[in-house]
Amino acid sequence: MTLKMLTVSAMALAMITGSALAGSSTGTSALDDPAKMSPFFTDAGMKTMRSEADIQSAWMAMSEEDRNAVMKDCADATVAKSHADFCKMAMKMGK
Repeated sequence: MTLKMLTVSAMALAMITGSALAGSSTGTSALDDPAKMSPFFTDAGMKTMRSEADIQSAWMAMSEEDRNAVMKDCADATVAKSHADFCKMAMKMGK
């Protein structure tokens, strides 16, 4: 009986963990979405940022939902670290 309970518990834990990991892998950062981020950069590799005026225009063209998602991601230190220059500009515009 104990072995059966242990086996069932292990299977349940594996299913819960698997679905949690699957959900987290699809929830990528808004900062990694090329469709949202390409208006802010001059190159396809998203390394060179546009001028401040162009960035301001692109920022205002985004939906409020997208701007909020970007601000949320920039507030996350782990995500913002790899997008430091952009997050600096986003924080400036998001005030």
